[in-house]
Amino acid sequence: MSFSRRALLKVSAASAVLGGLGAPLVARAQTAEFTYKYANNLPDSHPMNVRAREMAAAIKTETNGRFDLQVFPNNQLGSDTDMLSQIRSGGVEFFTLSGLILSTLVPAASINGIGFAFPDYDTVWKAMDGGLGAHVRGEIKKAGLEVMEKIWDNGFRQTTSSTKSINGPEDYKGFKIRVPVSPLWTSMFKAFDAAPASINFSEVYSALQTKIVEGQENPLAIISTAKLYEVQKFCSLTNHMWDGFWFLANRRAWSQLPEDVQTIVAKNVNAAAVNERADVAKLNANLQQELAGKGLAFNQPSITPFREKLRAAGFYAEWKGKYGDQAWELLEKSVGKLS
Repeated sequence: MSFSRRALLKVSAASAVLGGLGAPLVARAQTAEFTYKYANNLPDSHPMNVRAREMAAAIKTETNGRFDLQVFPNNQLGSDTDMLSQIRSGGVEFFTLSGLILSTLVPAASINGIGFAFPDYDTVWKAMDGGLGAHVRGEIKKAGLEVMEKIWDNGFRQTTSSTKSINGPEDYKGFKIRVPVSPLWTSMFKAFDAAPASINFSEVYSALQTKIVEGQENPLAIISTAKLYEVQKFCSLTNHMWDGFWFLANRRAWSQLPEDVQTIVAKNVNAAAVNERADVAKLNANLQQELAGKGLAFNQPSITPFREKLRAAGFYAEWKGKYGDQAWELLEKSVGKLS
């Protein structure tokens, strides 16, 4: 299947229609024993939500209707910070959240976003499906949440702007850029002498449109599905951070599920994560050309000057101190020496 934005929208629309037609029949056949909500912050057409609907249908079938997973995309149930509170309190049972934002609760969760650390996807999956990911999941569980084994792909992040392209670290100086509500982003862009502003994703489009900020940074899939190209002119392929989504569960809600249901849910969630990774890879392969056709001007700077600037500014040394030697050693085992 080709995951162009148009195709994704068609799939989304078809799923909505079929879901609407099928729901009354399922309800008459059997009322679910467990009805859980899964919330996320991504547009309905993003591969995460396409795969989430497939996952929900598979879980319902395999549990013979006992488990009904309801998907709420696009911040329908609140902002990232709202939903993080809800997943902890039980207001929602499942939530996918960037490790970089989760770090406000679990400091180690942002380590995958260390600036200019990962050179490619092979290195990302080696780390996140290996020792580094296992370490982070252990820290998430210590904070009172359950977490699925496979992290979902959000992608390498690129810098967009309404005013200029970013060709080297000096172009970030004084640059008003939206960043998520996370200390790591703020720290990195301050090391470049930029002017980062923490804004929830649900408000990004309007912040760019009204020129509260000049630019933002996100993976190409989100730049496309959230239509940020409508309010930006330049896209610099900085690949400055890799970001993923941990699939979190409220511990009390998870523990209430029988073991056989837990097994079915976890199996399908992890399989959907792996499928979503492949979808994002396909999507990114075509997106640069598609976005260029919609008016975004692309450039690809060398990452070496950016990494050197971060090293000189003490960014890597600072975050090594915050994460601790064990976590930093696991990171450098995958990506090579940083600090």
